[in-house]
Amino acid sequence: MLGGSQGRAKASASRNALRPPPTTLAPHQSTTMTMIANAPPIIVTDPPSKPPITGVLDAGSFWPHIDLAKLRDSVDVDGSVTATRLTHAAANALASVIKDLSNWAAAQAAAGCDALSSVPAIAINGTSVNVLCFERAVYAYAKADLIERYAGADATGRTEPGDERRELQASDYRADALRAVRDILGVARMESELI
Repeated sequence: MLGGSQGRAKASASRNALRPPPTTLAPHQSTTMTMIANAPPIIVTDPPSKPPITGVLDAGSFWPHIDLAKLRDSVDVDGSVTATRLTHAAANALASVIKDLSNWAAAQAAAGCDALSSVPAIAINGTSVNVLCFERAVYAYAKADLIERYAGADATGRTEPGDERRELQASDYRADALRAVRDILGVARMESELI
């Protein structure tokens, strides 16, 4: 067995043998350390897809059917809104638009028009402008409802309930819906500003 100082010297020598030799730096070189870490690559994936929204809302023979998939695409409702929420918002919007147009629709039915699409109006790509305006009104009211009720309904996902930007966006959609209803009624649009 080696003595205390000899054993320590030998152990120190074996440790030093494993270390790389010291390097001397020139006076202008710094002693900063750099490290390169080999982390696993970041893989970006899409979240699991939700089942596609299918189905239509039917409010009777006079009114066009509201296709929920078309609604979702038209007003850019994101995937965080479930089919149940979308159906609920669309049903409320549909009821609101029909209520706004009920007297006008009764007059059109009395005049012999059995559907909104048969009311005389110009057509774009074979679709009555009245039908296009009806869909626009329902879609806009539904989107406004979703924006107000669900924080994830807009693209950022960073909003808080009552956020001014969301309130303004919902207000814009409601105004668009009202303009579409007024276009069907043939009532002039009116815009005013506070002075």
